[in-house]
Amino acid sequence: MLKAIRSGLEGKIAISYFEWSGPETRRLLLDWTVIEDEASAKAAAAKLAAFPIRSGMSTSISAAIEFAVPMYGKTYEGTRRVLDISGDGPNNAGLLVTVSRESALQRGITINGLPIINNRPNRTGFPAFKDLDLYFQHCVIGGPGAFLVVAEGFDTFAEAIRKKMIIEIADLTSPHARWPLPENVKHFAQDYAPGCDIGERQSREFWQRRFQAP
Repeated sequence: MLKAIRSGLEGKIAISYFEWSGPETRRLLLDWTVIEDEASAKAAAAKLAAFPIRSGMSTSISAAIEFAVPMYGKTYEGTRRVLDISGDGPNNAGLLVTVSRESALQRGITINGLPIINNRPNRTGFPAFKDLDLYFQHCVIGGPGAFLVVAEGFDTFAEAIRKKMIIEIADLTSPHARWPLPENVKHFAQDYAPGCDIGERQSREFWQRRFQAP
């Protein structure tokens, strides 16, 4: 990854990292930090590793996007603005994800995705979402060169996010990229048949069935 960073025009990148779940569960773990060598990379990784992982009751990709958008341009301008969204379910709370996505795109922010395909229901018993990769592809990512990398389960997440970050840092989706994209990288497309509000509709139906009188 450091090789990819050094291959860029600036020879360094600025990153920020936040944790999110529902509309009220968003936590900044790493404010904008410059990564330019092994020491700065290890320091950022150590800071992130010190935080325990938390989870929430709902999934609001739209709230995550809204949280991230004001962060751009506050500390560094940057030659590109990229927002990484990773998650294991569709948007089911807050604004529609397409509304928040459009707001980010209008500010020159490209959204890339890393859906985590899994069969694990969440702690409320809400079932896992099928075709999460297609949902991310059609409803979440967007902007110039937008793409997603699929993690086939939580055990492959680390490998997938490393691959995704190298693609982003080296700008491999650019028409001037020097290397071809991996086969499991997918690009933005339109017309998602189930509708980008599928998460909200499934959530309503789930809770209606759960609290329906016998």
